[in-house]
Amino acid sequence: MKLTKTLVAASLAAAVVVGCVTSNQNSPKAAGTSLKEVFKNDFLVGAALNYRQVMGQDPQAEAILAQHFSTISPENLLKWESVHPQPEQFNFGPADAYVALGQKYRQFIVGHALVWHQQTPRWVFENGQGQPASKEVLLKRIEEHITAVAGRYKGKINGWDVVNEALNDDGTLRQSKWHQITGEDYLAKAFETARNVDPKAELYYNDYNLWKPAKRNGAVKLVQSLKARGLKVDGIGMQGHYGLENPSLQQIEESILAFSKLGKVMITELDIDVLPNPSNRQGADIDATFEFDERYNVYTTGLPEEVQLKLTQRYADLFTLFHKHRDKISRVTFWGVTDKDSWLNDWPIKGRTSYPMVFDRNYQPKPALNAIVQAVRNK
Repeated sequence: MKLTKTLVAASLAAAVVVGCVTSNQNSPKAAGTSLKEVFKNDFLVGAALNYRQVMGQDPQAEAILAQHFSTISPENLLKWESVHPQPEQFNFGPADAYVALGQKYRQFIVGHALVWHQQTPRWVFENGQGQPASKEVLLKRIEEHITAVAGRYKGKINGWDVVNEALNDDGTLRQSKWHQITGEDYLAKAFETARNVDPKAELYYNDYNLWKPAKRNGAVKLVQSLKARGLKVDGIGMQGHYGLENPSLQQIEESILAFSKLGKVMITELDIDVLPNPSNRQGADIDATFEFDERYNVYTTGLPEEVQLKLTQRYADLFTLFHKHRDKISRVTFWGVTDKDSWLNDWPIKGRTSYPMVFDRNYQPKPALNAIVQAVRNK
């Protein structure tokens, strides 16, 4: 499906019909087609939510959420530093609100993430005197953390990103503090505990750049090794932090096919970065940050028509691919609701004006939304 400038203009007009949520609308039931209805027989469609949205402080985003999405993920509020900041201190308020919001709209609720090398407090890896914790202590902390957090939401959170980003781009295991202290045992402990705490919840491995052959092979090897130990891994989340041209559809498709042999495939954290990137990377390593430079913040007053066209085409192509493999993909989740919510406004450079989503800063659908719908309806 190749788009033209005329079609982009038509998509923009049609987008108002397809999914417009205006500032005067208080009802979550805006008129028009919704993404969750378009894909209801194919896969779940979702978005990641931030603190303001789950706490009821962004009703316009909630209206979009209610109309368009059948699943939700939390951006940060279930990460270790947010929900378990001190050894005996838990902060469940935002997480409770998040779960309640998903229940309100009868959505498939995802938990993200139980074990990650980022956004984990220092105390988790230390013995109390500033020295590294022992292997036994760290594994016990994993068990206690997952028992407390996943246990609280047993039967409410439907699926968990149990381990997030454990691999390097070459497919080897990341030398995180988890790995430095426990070797590979932390991976097994995390999945074992999650299964024991909530046997009915789906359990996932989630990572970025899984379109790269070496990392794809590393993920396959990792999941196979866990399953060989009798552990439950229901699927793999392929983070969709993509650019306008890279990775190629073929690269993405090859990973979908490879991972489908192991279980469910999910496209997680989907967004498209339209801005120049100083690292020239299409990943999501939050350590790769840079000082502000105007050369990488080029669309401060709006997105040029030719870039809007490329963004629209990219989303149409991606969802055409996802729809092709709807028998393998169980979920597609955008990493945010609107452009203003996106983490790409602050990564890899803080203060940028980014345009990666299908809803703009005024909660209006972009041409990409209608293009997604039309691409599927034309099949």
